[in-house]
Parts: sequence; structure tokens; C-alpha cells
Amino acid sequence: MDFSETTGDVVIVGAGATGLVAALRAHHRGLRPLLIEKSTHIGGASVVSGGGVWMPNSHISQHAGVQDSIPNALKYVETIIDDLEKEGFKWVHSTGYSYYYVEKEGGAVGTTIEGKIFDLKDLGDWQDFMLVRKAAGTFAMYTHEYRFVVNFRRTWEAVFAFLILMGRTMFWKLWGCLPVTLGMSLVAQLLLFVKLRGIDVWRECLMVMLHVEHGKVAGVVDKKDGADKLIRSDRGVMLCAGGFAKNAAMRQKHTKGPVSDKWTSVPHGDFGDAIQADATLKIRCLFLPIDADSLIIQGQEVGGDVALLDDAWWGPTFINPQTGKTHFALVERSLPTSTIVAPDCGRFMNESQSYVDCGHAQYTRHQTVPAIPAWLIFDTQHHTFASGVITKAATLPELADKIEIDAENLVSTVRRFNAMASIGKDEDFNRRDHVYDRYFGDASCKPNPNLPGDLGTKGSLVTDESARVFKDDGTPFQGLYAAGNNSASVMGRTYPGAGGTLGPAMIFAFAAMDHVAGIEET
Repeated sequence: MDFSETTGDVVIVGAGATGLVAALRAHHRGLRPLLIEKSTHIGGASVVSGGGVWMPNSHISQHAGVQDSIPNALKYVETIIDDLEKEGFKWVHSTGYSYYYVEKEGGAVGTTIEGKIFDLKDLGDWQDFMLVRKAAGTFAMYTHEYRFVVNFRRTWEAVFAFLILMGRTMFWKLWGCLPVTLGMSLVAQLLLFVKLRGIDVWRECLMVMLHVEHGKVAGVVDKKDGADKLIRSDRGVMLCAGGFAKNAAMRQKHTKGPVSDKWTSVPHGDFGDAIQADATLKIRCLFLPIDADSLIIQGQEVGGDVALLDDAWWGPTFINPQTGKTHFALVERSLPTSTIVAPDCGRFMNESQSYVDCGHAQYTRHQTVPAIPAWLIFDTQHHTFASGVITKAATLPELADKIEIDAENLVSTVRRFNAMASIGKDEDFNRRDHVYDRYFGDASCKPNPNLPGDLGTKGSLVTDESARVFKDDGTPFQGLYAAGNNSASVMGRTYPGAGGTLGPAMIFAFAAMDHVAGIEET
């Protein structure tokens, strides 16, 4: 097998937000990064996300009046915000977005930040690199404004917020711009800085295996234009290639309970390439003895330590039966005049809690009583969906008959739910008792089929505080780093607040490149 060869300081695998941040940080530290992406487009799951970044104690949230302190967050978080601002990144505060467990000690409201409105046309000839959401440019809307779009007829506050949003969008479009927000703003701004700094980005470039010399990861073998290429790197490899949300075999193997690669909201291509060589999830490496007269290629496998493979960034998800497209139910389950029931018609969770907790609750219920799929039951005061998504009936018994569940049980469950709603107290699951529960609710309401989809897997390679990957014998690989969904989540099985994936991913991207550059001691 013949290999052509290129060299650089560090190879970064995966061009989502994490990989882009790693490339910028490496460049800032005087390194020569090469960013490779197997897809035609840049952005991955980051593009279709809300783009929120969980950054406690940043000066942006402090200026917005958020009460937070150093004991509640590492100072390194603020360093990341400052450095990206120096690169030219423009942030905006996600007003009112709370920790998902704000009542816990150290909890706060308003620590999430996100990218400011960005004109996609500023990317010039790199605009086509972006994985563009279908709704891009429709609304110049921030994460915290979504609730006003859903409830814009309910309160005057929502009406005014919606009019401001529409006016802002029209202003940008009248100037001939293509405004993007949320995950697209995050990725597009980072991509622009990568372009301006002349950082090499190779698209349609699939990492086949790692390259190891003398016990140290020193590059990758990639496949580009149908040929294998050896890319040597003097300082190591950073894995930012995401998780395995679209890998049906891996998900079936590691998840306890029903799961499908069709239920995830992650874009196509999230197959776990960077962590999987075979069913044992070992890292496949290529050893090339550089002192030999002729290269003798010896394929070996070096076990990487993994964790949380059974878990994901869960969340109730609707599947359109006509198109198969997913809809992540962020708001719908929190609106009044609605409840979620299992096929036996029993409620089993606080529908307004964080989406990860909803997913865990659904799987826990399913261990004893079938709960996958479940049903979101609502009336016309609640919300409307596109044709083909809902089953409609004039009465609860008629609805029960159409969706083939027990009519008597459904009527009983709704009757109890309505009785609790009338006094504003959920005695069964404490819905609306927490700050986050009320965030997407309808302020005008006084007194107070559904599947466990996900936003990506959270299990992968175990790393340390410098994002170094560990072997299964408990020792670190030399020259191998990972962040984002390519690493086992530092958040464990929970989710602290909006942006709890992207925030830590960016932190560890920074930490890894600092370590590669020798800024930190090993």
C-alpha cells in the first residue's frame, strides 16, 4: 500500500464548533493545525443546535445582571470568552435562560451565551462550506426568543418581542444580508476566523486510522479522493469528530431499551468513526517503523478507555410519519393544556423538566411499563403541528380509539391532570415548581407519538483535564486528545443548563491545544 505524506503540528479531526475552536486556539499558540472533515459541509451537530454555550461567570452574563461568582465556575471559562472575542467573535446574552437545576446550590439564571446575528454572505466563497439549516435566514431569532414565537398571541410581552424579531429580520434582509443565528452563527463566525487566518481545512477527508510512532500518536491515515494519505503531525492528534448517534449497531449494543438511529436530531454522518474500529470500540492504529529500509505496515489495536456509551443527550422527539423527519420537542411539552402519557395512559414524569431528564424518565418507566413510544395529549389551546404529525379527535374516548389506547384510563388521567391544573399544583410530578419548568410555559395561563430522541450520544473516550485520551490500562496516550461528543461527557449523566455540551467542548478544545503547545505541564 502506498502512502503520500504531509506534515503539520497537529491534526484536528472533525470540523464542528469544537474542531474549529481547537484550530483557532492552535493557531493562536503558534502551531500549524490541519483541520479535516469527512463531510462535504462544515458544522456537524453544532449547526443544527441552538448554539448556546454554557459559560458560567462570563463577563457577558455579568453585564446582564446575572448573579454568579468564581466559586461556581472556573476562571478558565472567562479566558475562553475573552480570547474568542479578541479573535472577533460577537456574543449575545441568552436572557433568562436558567440552569436546569437552578434551585441547587450554586444555580443561576442567565449564564448561557450565544453567537450574535451573522451575515452568512460574509463567508464569501466559503459560504458553500456551511451545512445550512433549511430555515436559515427565515428569522433572525435568538434561543431565548423562541418561546415568544410559540406564544406570541398570548401576552403583550410576547407580541412586542415577536414584532421586534420580525423587524430585525426584515432590516437585515433589506440590506441584502442572509442573517443566521443559533448554531449557524456559532459555526459561521468560527469558520470565518479560520478562513481569515489561513488555516487549512480539508473536506471529504475521512480518518481511517491513527498513526503511531515509538508509542506516540503522530498523525492519521485519511482517505481523500479515493486514496489513503498519511498525515504526520509533530505534536499529536485532536479528535473532535462527534459521537455515534447515527450508528445503529453501536446504539443497539450499548443502550438498554428501545433505541434507533432514526430518532436522533443529529445530522447524517455521526457514526463514531474516530472511536470505532470494531465491535470492542478499540482505537485502530497504524505503526510505521520509520527506520526500516522499506515500510512494513503492521495493523494493531490499542484499547482506549470509554465511558457513558449507554447514555445520550436525550429529549422527547416527534417523528413525522409521512417524512420520517424528527422534531425535538423543546417547547411543546412545557405548554399548558397538555400532558404526556404512556401507552397505558399513565403519566410518568414532569413534562417540563430538562429534556435529558425527560429521556431518562421515559427509559426508567419503560423498564417496568411500556413507555416508548409515549403520547403527547393536548387540546386546541395548546399548539398546532403540521399535517400528518397529529391524530385529531372530538373527544378523549374517540382519540383513545384512534391511537389504540385505553379510553377509560385516558379519561381518568386527564381528569386528574385537569383537577391539579385548576389549583396550579402538580401533586404527582411537581411540574412548574422549578424555574426551568416555567421558562417555555405560557405566562398568560393562571395559576400557574413521542419518542426518546436525542441531540447526540455522550459516551466516548475518557479524557483528563487537558483532554488527553486514556488507554484502557489507565495511562494516557501520548499525542492523542479528544473533546465534545468524541469524549465521555464531563457532565456524566446529567445536563446543567442550555449549552452544556458546547461549553465544555470549547473549554477542552482550548485546554488540549494549550497542552499541545506546551503551555501546561504534563
